[in-house]
Amino acid sequence: MTQIELAKKGTISKEMESVIAQENISGEFLLNGLKTGTIAIPANKLHKREKYMGVGAGLLTKVNANIGTSSDAVDYGYELKKLKVSIEAGAHAVMDLSTGGDIDKMRRLVIKNSSIAVGTVPIYQAAVTAVENGKSIPEMTEKEILEGIFKHIKDGVDFITIHAGVTRNVIKQLVMQERLNLIVSRGGWFLTGWMMKNRKENPIYTHFDEILDMAREYDVTLSLGDGLRPGCTEDSTDKPQVEELIILGELTKKAWAKDVQVIIEGPGHIPLDEVEMNVQLEKKLCYNAPFYVLGPVVTDIAPGYDHITSAIGGSIAAAAGVDFLCYVTPAEHIRLPRLEDVREGVIATRIAAHVGDMVKRKDSRKWDHDMAKARISLDWKEMQRLAIDPDKFSKMRGESQPEDEDVCTMCGKFCSMKGLKPYLTGKYGNVLELLEDEKRKH
Repeated sequence: MTQIELAKKGTISKEMESVIAQENISGEFLLNGLKTGTIAIPANKLHKREKYMGVGAGLLTKVNANIGTSSDAVDYGYELKKLKVSIEAGAHAVMDLSTGGDIDKMRRLVIKNSSIAVGTVPIYQAAVTAVENGKSIPEMTEKEILEGIFKHIKDGVDFITIHAGVTRNVIKQLVMQERLNLIVSRGGWFLTGWMMKNRKENPIYTHFDEILDMAREYDVTLSLGDGLRPGCTEDSTDKPQVEELIILGELTKKAWAKDVQVIIEGPGHIPLDEVEMNVQLEKKLCYNAPFYVLGPVVTDIAPGYDHITSAIGGSIAAAAGVDFLCYVTPAEHIRLPRLEDVREGVIATRIAAHVGDMVKRKDSRKWDHDMAKARISLDWKEMQRLAIDPDKFSKMRGESQPEDEDVCTMCGKFCSMKGLKPYLTGKYGNVLELLEDEKRKH
């Protein structure tokens, strides 16, 4: 049975127990979220592990890291190192977006070696296979597209991105809109090209029921992809994007009716003043299904620093109700990320998630409270333990040589934390009496 089916029966699965323990929530709360679709637990029956991730309303914001080969870079060992770095840096999920080399091999290695949830985008492999067989991408057959999806599910992938909302009507809206960046989603353009060449409706949309049957058998969560997400801030929140979102809401209802878990994917590039509105729009049109966003990137002018632009957008999005953030690395828009890019991307996105959680979950502020106590105590070991990136903290601390080990080289002997303490701890008399004396003088 799927997690939804078990929840309807009031049965708490081992996957649910894992989420309850991590989130400090009640079983009743989680069961209700699963039944209503506001929470999902991506957990293919074939991918066994110790910890499972819950995504959705009332839970902490989760972070995904993307890895995978490309046609220009095929190194399975290096991608597994990225997986390891992602896990060590605190990612809750990883997506294998491979488009080069032996894609089946890469995916199976990731699933085998991943202690966190694994996602994929099956249409990528179908397109690559078509090209390798001497065909154009639009010459993929419907059977090849569907078999590609089923193969990923049977391999043990926990969640799959499928662009079921890219329909002929949505593409009509795109053409009428005269977008600046048209389609930046690879899955979006693969299917758009297919529909234009074959003069038929999106096969993922027309065969959605068959996909649901397979997803239900393995309890795979469908991440309904945003093939028309804006690729620049000028294209944000336009008619094609919203039209696709409406369709995804309709498909969400169909999935829930078959007890299949759903996550909705979202943009993309959005200016700061539209982030919260986009979250509200998804929650309204998709019945409060968990929302999974890339970034969002809030300005287009910072290649090399897009882990920062996305962390800014991600913080606001998470505070507004986004449940799942896909990381963006410094390499975004430039090249395939390297190990250091992956680490920076995960950490930056975890910071954004925590900033949002401080608004949504007040209990998450204890972490900041504990750090403040460690700082006033000048407890460097505790500060390192509490740091979101303890390794970087240790390295930077080790690179500086303060004369006084209690302080850092920024303020040195003028450290306010240390310098003020004698004045407030009784060395110069009772602080309150001194303040009263001053008050009487004036």
